Amino acid sequence: MKKNLLAMTILAGGMMLSGQAFAAEKTLVYCSEGSPEGFDASLFTSGTTFDAAANTMFDGLVNFKIGTTEVVPGIAESWSMSDDGLELTFNLRSGVKFHSTDYFTPTRDLNADDVIFSFTRQMDEDNVFYKHNNGAWLYFGYMDMANLIKDIKRVDDMTVTFVLDHPEAPIVSNMAMAFAGIQSAEYAAQVEASGNLDDMNQKPIGTGPFKFVNYQKDAVIRYAANADYFGGKPNIDNLVFSITTDASVRFQKMKAGECHVMPYPAPAELDMIKATDGITLLQSEGLNVGYLAYNTEKENFKDVKVRKALNHAINKQAIKDVVFSGYATIAVNPIPPTMWSYSTTTKDDEYDVEKAKALLAEAGLADGFKTNIWAMPVQRPYNPDAKKMAELIQADWAKIGVEAEIITFEWGEYLKRSKAGEHDTVLLGWTGDNGDPDNFLRVLLGKVSAEQGGNRARWADPAFEAELQAALLTTDAAERTAHYQKAQEIFKAAAPWATIAHSIVFMPVSDKVTGYLVDPLGGHWFSNVDMN
Repeated sequence: MKKNLLAMTILAGGMMLSGQAFAAEKTLVYCSEGSPEGFDASLFTSGTTFDAAANTMFDGLVNFKIGTTEVVPGIAESWSMSDDGLELTFNLRSGVKFHSTDYFTPTRDLNADDVIFSFTRQMDEDNVFYKHNNGAWLYFGYMDMANLIKDIKRVDDMTVTFVLDHPEAPIVSNMAMAFAGIQSAEYAAQVEASGNLDDMNQKPIGTGPFKFVNYQKDAVIRYAANADYFGGKPNIDNLVFSITTDASVRFQKMKAGECHVMPYPAPAELDMIKATDGITLLQSEGLNVGYLAYNTEKENFKDVKVRKALNHAINKQAIKDVVFSGYATIAVNPIPPTMWSYSTTTKDDEYDVEKAKALLAEAGLADGFKTNIWAMPVQRPYNPDAKKMAELIQADWAKIGVEAEIITFEWGEYLKRSKAGEHDTVLLGWTGDNGDPDNFLRVLLGKVSAEQGGNRARWADPAFEAELQAALLTTDAAERTAHYQKAQEIFKAAAPWATIAHSIVFMPVSDKVTGYLVDPLGGHWFSNVDMN
């Protein structure tokens, strides 16, 4: 009864306003897989949050062309880098308007002040928003941006120059990522004056194709098309995120016409979805990796022999067959095979129970030990069923005397607690944000990320770090490739993770929807779609 009532509420919310029907309006309902942690993407790393915030309501200085990793103009119409790679200048687009809502009405168009505010709040320890959020600007920290950006110069109203400490090859692509979405300095001043600093995260104001209407926690998010969007008003008038955590329920809603697009279908239902009239199943190779990270600060996981033993005990082929229904590639490296610089010479830790037992014995743990496996509560592109995966690994480890308890939490709590290092081992994964290996290797396994919690293995290796840093300092593709391939070898020898799989991404889309493109970077975008 409650589900039917929610569906009616969602549809009514898209088509009714003050009791008046708008039959001509187009409302697209997206059955999202989970609730956002908030609406200020700079504070988070979850794709669920990016979909609900950055991908709907915000723009960067540059954006990714939807469906590709190509960088295109965003609120900056052009940009240039100095010959020494130390000054990156953006020329801003004129006439870019921030959203007008019932809680904020802008008095001016976007200018250089908004760009400067959007970055300084993440790097200036005296900034009121930096203090309010305890400096927890996750991507900004994981990527060590504060040590890259020395200064941001306001050349004039429509020109901004970033002064860099050193050249960094992927800097422009990084500016298209969710953490770099441009906020309104004018709105921030209003929020600061009110004393309700959380409004920046709860009542978002951006420049993007859709503007925020309301959010019913764990149920529904509503957006309206931004008629003043510099890229042109979207074809759909209303966008609704119907939060539906169960993949099978999402599919049932699609069959009933209660939603038009859904992510992360259950692999076991793919054949059924393909056979369903009115639904097209899109697919692409995922730029992703699913992994199990060992907390190398915990006593049992400090010894590489223990980590290698557990890796050899995991039957990854069984996981591919059962969890992914075969729709995946077994992972060897921490980056996917579709990414440039992928090492084809890395040797995987093959499934070998006797070898695993021998390594445990060498580590002085012949009788095994007790541990835990943290399993995600939501489906992700790199892991459609973390609970099932954890159960398979639990059974594999039991064969070598390792007794593992499976633990889970609500998604936001899961991310928060694992960031704090409470886990012994944790199932997570990653979908690339910009098509660059740096976005996997440094964000997930780098030294700064280990210090700040993004590196869930809490592993730092000087030789690995040296390769990452060397790769950043050159734009020569061959040199960067050589450094990243060496980094992959170091990673595999140290085994801070069990690399599990790279999944194929599937997207069921209603035949009423046109123009939807699968994003290689894992996002979900609706500014370019239409409905018939």
